[in-house]
Amino acid sequence: MKVLVTGAAGFIGYHLCRRLLARGDIVAGLDNLNDYYDVALKQARLDLLRQHPGFSFRLLNVADRAGLRDYFAEITPTTVAHLAAQAGVRYSLENPAAYVDANLLGFANMLEGCRAAKVRHLVYASSSSVYGANTVAPFSVHQNVDHPLSLYAATKKANELMAHAYSHLYSLPTTGLRFFTVYGPWGRPDMAMFSFTRAILRDEPITVFNHGEVSRDFTYIDDIVEGLLRVLDRPAEPDPNWSGASPDPGSSAAPYRLYNIGNNQPVKVARLIAILEECLGRKARQVYQPLPSCDVPDTCADVADLNSAVGFVPATPIEDGVRQFVAWYREYYG
Repeated sequence: MKVLVTGAAGFIGYHLCRRLLARGDIVAGLDNLNDYYDVALKQARLDLLRQHPGFSFRLLNVADRAGLRDYFAEITPTTVAHLAAQAGVRYSLENPAAYVDANLLGFANMLEGCRAAKVRHLVYASSSSVYGANTVAPFSVHQNVDHPLSLYAATKKANELMAHAYSHLYSLPTTGLRFFTVYGPWGRPDMAMFSFTRAILRDEPITVFNHGEVSRDFTYIDDIVEGLLRVLDRPAEPDPNWSGASPDPGSSAAPYRLYNIGNNQPVKVARLIAILEECLGRKARQVYQPLPSCDVPDTCADVADLNSAVGFVPATPIEDGVRQFVAWYREYYG
């Protein structure tokens, strides 16, 4: 296949590109290399990808309608993995315009590109944040998610609705994956795993919300990418059992699907810190603060639907994943 991967210099995008190239696919990578976090880290990922003859790259913002339209016409991708977005829950309180531009306008441009190019399948990144005020765990794609707690979450919910409209109107197969706290080597510096590791090694205090009693369904990057590959290879199809009288949010009479992709084994942040301390051989200096209003207290993914559809089974215990992340961090930063 010729696969367009947006956000190719990002954490998940980089790892997905590597796996696609390893199995022989042609990969067209797109990224705007914005400065939301360390551009040098993004460039380092990109430099490794560029060593592969099957990889090409275009510096482009998905909010650039004309530029994206021309790029689709140039590369004519078979399938699309749309991972480019303005990430971060708390940052959406500071810079909401960035989320409107990248996550709403940019997503609309991607849908139009896929429609015009008649791509076989669009797989896009949603988020566990869409569950918002929901408290029934594990979170299921069959639950209503109409109460987001941040603009970031609202844009991801909007993406799911926009994708459904294109699936219905143009028979464009779309699959949204709700990612649950992805971590691992080459991870994002703004995520807890990375920022805690950096602070502990520098003997700097770490900010811990709700005394570490917050839990997250930490999911190792290799498990995420395995699920992504399996979904990419299986275009969404109409659900023959879907009924407008009792509408299921996770599927449709159109070629449209939503799946959770997570570890299904939530871990308290206090436990994560203890594992990091063991791997790093140092104690963390913890500063406690209340949980921000934009954060959910706990996440846990019901992955039964993804397991049934593509055989997804997360395989990396948190202890092994943290150990591998720490090993990469020490090597990369010396």
